[in-house]
Amino acid sequence: MHRVQVTEIAGVMTLGPQATRHLHVLRLQPGERVQVFDGRGGQGEAVLLDLLPGEGRATLELQPDALGTVRGAETPQPVTLAVALLKGDKLADVVRAATELGAASIQLLLTQHAEAREIGAQKLQRLRRIASEAARQSERSVTPGVLEPVKLGAYQWNGTLLVAHPGSSTLLTDLLTWDAPLTVLSGPEGGLSGAEMQDLLAQGAKAVTLGPRILRAETAPLAMLGAIAATGY
Repeated sequence: MHRVQVTEIAGVMTLGPQATRHLHVLRLQPGERVQVFDGRGGQGEAVLLDLLPGEGRATLELQPDALGTVRGAETPQPVTLAVALLKGDKLADVVRAATELGAASIQLLLTQHAEAREIGAQKLQRLRRIASEAARQSERSVTPGVLEPVKLGAYQWNGTLLVAHPGSSTLLTDLLTWDAPLTVLSGPEGGLSGAEMQDLLAQGAKAVTLGPRILRAETAPLAMLGAIAATGY
């Protein structure tokens, strides 16, 4: 069954231009069922009442008998990916895969050695759209928020923070207890500075290894999330 994200699950739901275009490309017809999700854990099934691509609008009617159908388990505690700004279009691939791997939110960071120093509003909106599309395709009911960048020194996290660090010998899975929210953090192409790393450790972060090889900045965050996903969550 095709899936579409809605702003809110209600008796009758009106879709905007982007979702309408998606259903039009799929050649859905009035009377067909689709699965709807709100990106916050709510989901159900709805019948397509009308599809008006020329007007950029479609209407769905919720089927109460299918409300709350579960697809795609979430982790016992929310996992946040904190990732430095990366140059080019690397963040798009990170956001897409991080959504598939179960990240509940994605916090962008401004770090000392990052080559990218800012992100425009259009690019940020595109990353959020990529997260929504990845949630739909991977059958998640939660769409991770892609949060505006903050300076690493001002970043405040909840629960446990695990930082990818080549000098560590501690395995990520050895620290995975699910007794608190979890944040996994990776640096930019130039890595975190010594001062940044020391500051994080002083605030209670734990350094973890990603193996004996040096990973690219766009690979490291996904390796961390992949290790978590491989535990079965």
